Amino acid sequence: MVKWPSVPSVYGWLALDRRGKWTIKGEAVGNPAVIAFIGRNYARDDHGRWFFQNGPQRVFVRFAYTPYILHAEPGADGTSLVDHTGEAVSDCGEAFLDEDGCLLIVFERGIGLVSDRDLASLLPGLLRADGAAAGDDDLDRWMAHGVDVRATLDLGWTRVALHGIRSRDVPARFGFDADPRPAPGEPEC
Repeated sequence: MVKWPSVPSVYGWLALDRRGKWTIKGEAVGNPAVIAFIGRNYARDDHGRWFFQNGPQRVFVRFAYTPYILHAEPGADGTSLVDHTGEAVSDCGEAFLDEDGCLLIVFERGIGLVSDRDLASLLPGLLRADGAAAGDDDLDRWMAHGVDVRATLDLGWTRVALHGIRSRDVPARFGFDADPRPAPGEPEC
C-alpha cells in the first residue's frame, strides 16, 4: 500500500448548519454524492474535533450548534429519528431543552440538535412530570429556568428524560469543539 503524503489539515472551510446542511466556505453543498461521501467519512478525534477524512487530509468541521442534526420521520410506532448523515437513531439516552427552545437528544453516536423543521412533530411527546402533555406555559417556564425541567420526551418507541441546558454549556458538557482551530505551529490549509 502506498504511504499517504503528509498534508496539512483544513480548518474553517467545512461547516454544518442547524438543519444538517454542509457548507464549504459559506456555499451550500448540493451534490448528493458529495454529501454522502462526507457522511461516510465523518468522524471525531481524541480532542473532540469532528472532521471529514478526505484521503490523507482531515477537513475539520465548524458547527452552528452540535455535531449531529436530527430529523424526525413519523411512523406507525411513533417518531423515528435519522441523523444528517442518513443513519437511523436507535438508542436515545436523554433529551435537553435549551433557553431558545431547541431540542437536543443524546443518542448512540453523540449529541444531536433536532432540526427546527422537525421540532413541531416532536412537541406532542413532551410530557410533564405528572404525565400530562406539556403546554406553552410549561415550555416557557422550562426555557426560562433551564435546569429545573422535570419532564420526559415520548417518541413512541422510547421515552427519555428531558432536562434543561444552556446552549453555551453544550460543547463542554458533550465533549466537542464547535470551532476547531490548528494548534500553535501546526500547518493548515
